[in-house]
Amino acid sequence: MSQARSYIGQGSNSSLVGDYNARVILTALRRGGPASKADLSRLVGLTQNATGLIVRRLEQAGLVRATGKRHGERGQPATILELNPEGAFSIGVRIDRTMIQTVLVDLCGRILQRDTLDTLPEPEAAMAHLACVITRMTQSLPAEARARLTGIGVATPYNLDSWLRELNLPAARFRRWGGFDVAGALAGATGLPVTLENDGSAAAIGELIYGRGRDIADFLYVFIGPALGGGVVLGGDYFRGARRNAGDLGVIPVPPSRLGSAEPAPAGTILLARASLNALKRHLARNGVAAPDHFILMPHRPLFDEWAEDAADAMALPVLTAAHLLDVGHVVLAGDLPTPELEGIAARLTRLMAGIVAERRQAPVVLAGQVGPWAASVGAASLPLHDSFSPTREHLTGQSADIQEARA
Repeated sequence: MSQARSYIGQGSNSSLVGDYNARVILTALRRGGPASKADLSRLVGLTQNATGLIVRRLEQAGLVRATGKRHGERGQPATILELNPEGAFSIGVRIDRTMIQTVLVDLCGRILQRDTLDTLPEPEAAMAHLACVITRMTQSLPAEARARLTGIGVATPYNLDSWLRELNLPAARFRRWGGFDVAGALAGATGLPVTLENDGSAAAIGELIYGRGRDIADFLYVFIGPALGGGVVLGGDYFRGARRNAGDLGVIPVPPSRLGSAEPAPAGTILLARASLNALKRHLARNGVAAPDHFILMPHRPLFDEWAEDAADAMALPVLTAAHLLDVGHVVLAGDLPTPELEGIAARLTRLMAGIVAERRQAPVVLAGQVGPWAASVGAASLPLHDSFSPTREHLTGQSADIQEARA
């Protein structure tokens, strides 16, 4: 257990916040790894007696389990505790402009099952597809495990029918998605509680719980998908904003692209028109290369590098500005690209920001995300788990989080 306390949160010895303290203990185990009761007591600032009572409750609930003994110290060997992966399960659904992804994950974020539909059909057809997939995934769990299913998280752009010209997508195909009640329809089709979140924020939550957030308490999150989204993590919790769009870098105005494949935009465009996989696909297509809708593995390196340099150039000023405004020292770059390609874009972004950062200021450190290419889907699955087991400010104050939730 080596994580700083500020990354995990502090418990309270008041009996009125026992559930919050249990969430703090779970977060400590998730971020710091296996630990003894004494380790946990020191880390979260609770008495050993309070910690012992909470751990006992968590073991009885199946959320925590003993994993062995620590020998070589004075006194009785200490029991080492860890999260029980089978303590809870969740389903994550990512609905994007070019695909639908569905995953079943356990409490530790491990993907147990996954499904991809490489197109976005009409809303009713999409709900029917998801109902079948989710039923199959649910039935794959033993009966006891099904009782531990926390719900469905959905990650989707809030404006699925917008910015289609910039993304070079046909408007007619997305018209019926505007205003469609995804959460209500999916809850009705599956009988499970559904939590809906902006796709950038959902992916940021996944990174907070299962990726860089285990070591970094504050970061700006940038996700390169069919469009470009983002999220904000501050003080070890994600920040949603007044309109639930914090970190929405994709709509920031930027200068026109220098690529010959870009749409003419003398007055400039918005960031997602340059730094997105649809912009990459357009660049490939206009150079005679066909590309799939999802998980582009780029054998045509010169064309990929041209787009990557243009995307990093477009991101440099918005990302640097956002990092300064938030006063965060790290940017986590993730997306539907293999890690080596993301690391290459991160290196380009680092170089460009170093060239424009103001005197006596430092550009943020840019890191590739750790959740992997299914980050948005795992982020969606993390929504019910985050709501059920993370020590959020809203939970401590008794205020409900401003998250759209529907139940059948």
